[in-house]
Amino acid sequence: MADKITADELRVQQTDFVIMDVRESDELDGGKIVGSTHMTLGLSIRNAKKKQIEDMRDKKICTYCGTGYRGNIAADELVKEGFNAITLDGGYSTWNQ
Repeated sequence: MADKITADELRVQQTDFVIMDVRESDELDGGKIVGSTHMTLGLSIRNAKKKQIEDMRDKKICTYCGTGYRGNIAADELVKEGFNAITLDGGYSTWNQ
């Protein structure tokens, strides 16, 4: 299970992270965290395994999805591949509260 960060904590530390939105493209219509990078869950895992996101290796990554489930999976998989990743607790649904 990946470490988690709350929305309030992430707001304070936002510039310390590469924020990765792992939702599907059609979910972006409801908004996104400004400055986040969109990379679906499957693509983020494939890119990590194929060494295609090595530019993020030395950065702190925070993943998020709609409710936290997929964001947690993405962070877990990134950690397995040697990245420094956490997930937004509760996902995007907590961001606008």
